[in-house]
Amino acid sequence: MSGKHYFFLLSFAFLITGNLVGAGILALPINTGLSGFFPSLVIMLVMASAMYYSAVILGREAANEKSPSFNYPSLYHSYLGFFGKWLAILANLLILYGLLTAYLTGATSIITHLFNLPLPEWAVLLCFFLMITAFNLTESKTIRKYNILLIVVMWISFAVIVILSETKVEIQRLAYTDWNFAIAAVPIILTSFHFHNIIPHVCHGLDWDMKKIWRAMLIGIVIGYAMNSIWIQVGVGSLPLEGSDASLLAAFEQGLPATVPMSKIISSPLFVTGSLLFALLAIITSYLANGLGLMGFYDDLTKNHLGLDNRFLVYVLTFGPPLFISMLYPDIFLKAVNVVGGIGIAILFGILPCSLGIRKAKSKAAKVLGYAFLMVFSTVLIFEICQEAGLLRIHPEVEYWHDNVGASHLKGRGVKNP
Repeated sequence: MSGKHYFFLLSFAFLITGNLVGAGILALPINTGLSGFFPSLVIMLVMASAMYYSAVILGREAANEKSPSFNYPSLYHSYLGFFGKWLAILANLLILYGLLTAYLTGATSIITHLFNLPLPEWAVLLCFFLMITAFNLTESKTIRKYNILLIVVMWISFAVIVILSETKVEIQRLAYTDWNFAIAAVPIILTSFHFHNIIPHVCHGLDWDMKKIWRAMLIGIVIGYAMNSIWIQVGVGSLPLEGSDASLLAAFEQGLPATVPMSKIISSPLFVTGSLLFALLAIITSYLANGLGLMGFYDDLTKNHLGLDNRFLVYVLTFGPPLFISMLYPDIFLKAVNVVGGIGIAILFGILPCSLGIRKAKSKAAKVLGYAFLMVFSTVLIFEICQEAGLLRIHPEVEYWHDNVGASHLKGRGVKNP
């Protein structure tokens, strides 16, 4: 493969990595930190492998069809009938609505806490919503043009805050582990490895060549894994477990993105600026992409299935529910990311692709691998449903963290029945 081809392949790998950066990475150090750095790395490796497996399955289906209009509801309808189609549609709506809600509440928390604005949260939320949604309603070509610039600035700001954070990392904090609480981080980890909505675009751009497709996916996920690992390391290493407002436990209980408590610990104007840029740009670029995707879904639904050509209705259906939920539940950031990963992504980009992989497996080993990953995604789904239904509760019960001697004295965390 020539240098030009390698560069072309890397461009799609970076596109995949760019799509991994969003609500998931902002939430990672909080939930994962309460389970520990090394448990997080192990679970991230398992979930990244599972998401790569499902991506390869979906990429193969797209490459076989070779259609620019390839979409997941139609794919699952062809294999699983009416039930598969509507399960995919509902799961996709849950993902998109959940992510848009997480972006709105996350951005509001970041702006409110970093600037100490003398405004109620609902006013900050409404102002941010109006600005970002107005941008989302512009021509898609304009969005793509400026999106590239936003992503470049986001990567630069990420590098800046990581370098500054390393100066505050205390190595003993990375030694803490709590495997009982580790499963609580799985839905957010799933969200942080979610790029599957752009798989049809990647396959089309790589001329439906499966070898190039799986390589681009692998490179993109490996870069994403390294980026997530570094982010967790600086988040866990720089933040105390508990004992202050700028701690992992406090951020977990308040449902805050990681950049908020980190800005309090690293009281540097450069860090505050960098963290604000990184967090908001990660949110804005993802909000634009998911907003366009959801508008496209409702545009197709209203025109081709309901016989209505009403753009205002499309806008209301797309952005109305996330705004309404965000207004009612301003602290829902972490919960929204959990529901997106634990239910929506687990179904649409986990269980359903695994069922296709098992169905089309050509060897016993391939079938066993499919069943193994199906078990992983099914466990995540069952756990999250039980959590949301109140049948199961995992809650951190930290007593205190003794940094002076580098030792922890913590009450055990575990699964509890309410």
